[in-house]
Amino acid sequence: MKLVMSSGLRLHLYADDTQIYGFSAPTATQALLDQVAACVSVVWSWMRSNRLQLNADKTEALWCAPARQQQLIPSSPLFVCSDNIVPSKHVRDLGIYIDSDMSMKTHVSRTVSSCFAALRQIKSIRRSVSQPVLLSLVSSLVLSRLDYGSTVLSGISRQLMDRLQSVLNAAARLIYSRRKYDPVTPLLKELHWLRVPERIKFRLAVLVFKCRNNTAPQYLADDLQWAADDDSRMRLRSAASNKLVVRRSRLSTAGDRAFGVAAPRLWNSLPTGVTSARTLPVFKKHLKTHLFNTSYNL
Repeated sequence: MKLVMSSGLRLHLYADDTQIYGFSAPTATQALLDQVAACVSVVWSWMRSNRLQLNADKTEALWCAPARQQQLIPSSPLFVCSDNIVPSKHVRDLGIYIDSDMSMKTHVSRTVSSCFAALRQIKSIRRSVSQPVLLSLVSSLVLSRLDYGSTVLSGISRQLMDRLQSVLNAAARLIYSRRKYDPVTPLLKELHWLRVPERIKFRLAVLVFKCRNNTAPQYLADDLQWAADDDSRMRLRSAASNKLVVRRSRLSTAGDRAFGVAAPRLWNSLPTGVTSARTLPVFKKHLKTHLFNTSYNL
C-alpha cells in the first residue's frame, strides 16, 4: 500500500487482487501512463524480493473518459514485467463490468442476458412447482442478479434502464403465467416490487444511511459532506437539517453520476420522515413505502 501511495496513485485491495488507479487531464495522459508503469515496476521489484509473483496475464488496463473524449485516450500499452498490456474497452471488477466510456452498456447487457437465461430455466419447471416456490426461485436467481451492484447504475440512459425493466416485467409475467403483452403494472404492484429506477434509488439511499452510521466503507463516507459539518453554513437553515452538501459537477454524463453527487441529491430529495429513521430496518421500511408510492403514483 505504501509503495502505491508514495507513487501518487490510489488503490483498492481485494482478497487476491490489487486495483491501482489515478486521474489526469486529457493533455497529461502520457504522464499518468508513465506514473502507473513506474508504480507497477516498483511493486514488481518488491514482490520479487519477497518471493512473490505478479501475474501479468491477469493484469488489465482501462482508460475511462466520457464518450466525447474517447479519441483523446492513448492507445499505447502499459508495460508490466516483461509484457505490454493493451488497454481494454471494458473490465470486470467484483462482478461489475466497467466500460471505458462509463456508459455501463456491457454490464447491463451481461446482466440482462444472464437474467433471461435464468428465467428460461425457471419457466421449464413452472408447472412443477407452486407459486411461492416460483417466487422464491425468481427472487434468488433473477432479482439478486438484477440488483447486484445496482448503485453504480444511477444516472444511466433511459434505453439501458428499459432493458433492465424488461427483466422485471418478464419475471412478473412468469410468476402469474401471463402473456408477453399483458399489462404488467398491476402484477408489479401485487408483488410489491419497485421498478428498476426506484430499486437503484433504494440501494443508493441505504448506502448513504450506512455511511451516516459508520457501517459503510470509509472511502465512501469520505465522499459525503453533511451540511451540519460545513462551517460556511453555520447560519443557514440547512445547517440544522439532515441534508448533504451537493458538489458541483461539470458533466451530466459522468460527474452527475458520481457517488459524491448522485447520493446527496437523492438523499436531499427524500422526506424528513424517511431520513430521520434511527435504525436500518425502520429506514428501509419507510424508504420502500415512499419509493413504492412514487413509482406507481399512489
